[in-house]
Amino acid sequence: MIWETVVSAQSAEGNILGYSQGSPTVLRILLGTQLRRLRTEKGISRDDAGYAIRASHAKISRLELGQVSFKERDVADLLTLYGVVDEAERAPLIELARQANAPGWWHKYGDLLPGWFEVYIGLEGAASVIRTYENQFVPGLLQEPGYARAVIRLAHERTPEEEIDRRVALRTARQRRLAGESALALWAVIDEAVVRRSPGGPEVMRAQIEHLLEMTAQRNVTVQLMPFDRGGHAAAGGAFSLLRFPERELPDVVYMEQLTSALYLDKPAESEHYTQVMDRLSIQAESPADTRRFLDRLLRTL
Repeated sequence: MIWETVVSAQSAEGNILGYSQGSPTVLRILLGTQLRRLRTEKGISRDDAGYAIRASHAKISRLELGQVSFKERDVADLLTLYGVVDEAERAPLIELARQANAPGWWHKYGDLLPGWFEVYIGLEGAASVIRTYENQFVPGLLQEPGYARAVIRLAHERTPEEEIDRRVALRTARQRRLAGESALALWAVIDEAVVRRSPGGPEVMRAQIEHLLEMTAQRNVTVQLMPFDRGGHAAAGGAFSLLRFPERELPDVVYMEQLTSALYLDKPAESEHYTQVMDRLSIQAESPADTRRFLDRLLRTL
């Protein structure tokens, strides 16, 4: 049965276990994936599904991607539409919807977070591996607080200092994923421009490079530099991240951030394409050891 994964993950108390420490984002994606599978198996369009819950086809798309919270009534109505009428089959998914609506740890920063980025934080917190390419700034998970402050200031130059402090605190809190027993594996390829650009001046950049050297000493953090002399390379289209999750039911997700929005791609053909790009970048870039030597030399010039 398609519910075996969900049912087997329930404890006697009715909690969903084993899904990236109960991340509500992962639970939403898991539920959305199950609902999308049911809908396509029945040959029902997004328009018809939307009509059943008094919503648009775009709302169905967002639900199936786990980008918005679920109303239990909507899940119940969709299950009925899809022919799932046995209470034993309906109950686990309705319970999943209930738990997926629980706020994440970042809820207290909700006033700072646009909805499209709140989704990413949930995914980041649930991922087991993130591979990323950056061509402008050091990846957020590797930013030293002073550097993070300088980068945040670029986009929020008229923002009060108290809010900047909270934004830096949020970024620092995200970095906890790189420590602990279930630490995230981060593999970053960064363009040379990232370490040549100093948003906060030489002293800030010195502290940031020292921080990069400290972080790359950890077994779960890999950084490779793409030097200018390599010319064109596989990621000519710009920065992106590829997130992989420990749950086999969850697809890889490609994330591409824009100024006021973001793209999330989860179709296998899309994620496979970006995986191939990351593989090529890793071959074209300096090795991790040569990257550390490059950063050491650069540090001596600052």
